[in-house]
Amino acid sequence: MSSLIDNTNHISSTIKEMELYRVLRGRVNSIGFQPDERLIQFLELAGLGSAALIRTFDLRYDLISALVERWRPETYTFHLPCGDCTITPEDVAIQLGLPIDGNAVTGISLISKPATLCYELLRRSPSEEKFASLRFSWLKANFEYLPSTANEREVMQAVRAYIMHLIEGVLMTESNGSVAT
Repeated sequence: MSSLIDNTNHISSTIKEMELYRVLRGRVNSIGFQPDERLIQFLELAGLGSAALIRTFDLRYDLISALVERWRPETYTFHLPCGDCTITPEDVAIQLGLPIDGNAVTGISLISKPATLCYELLRRSPSEEKFASLRFSWLKANFEYLPSTANEREVMQAVRAYIMHLIEGVLMTESNGSVAT
């Protein structure tokens, strides 16, 4: 860390001297809800067991600001006193314990009746006429607490809902609080 903030010709030296400067404002999405213990084995099978363990944490916005100042968009690297470096998909996979092998999921999905698909996967759906996307508040209200009498089908529905929550609410956050359709 010292090499990140040990440079008198860079804004990061201001951090070291604890002087005021422009610090980025942070926005951290709430994790929402934690999975029921019965979901963990299925999340692990899906390769998302480690991601399900992500919890909130304190961020050092001053250090993030220093990194942003060192970002070079023309080379997609951070220019540090010790050399240039970048973040690769492998780095993210190691940090989050996510699998990166297999086929990529790309393209635009055209779902003619999203409420119907939602009902097929979750056995619940917001009303058809208001369905544009799933709100995290709806996922939380409908799947945060799994009844102790839940059968295998209900557990699988809760797993699907939690995976949607993980991908859109934790790993690939949007500011509007909804899951893309």
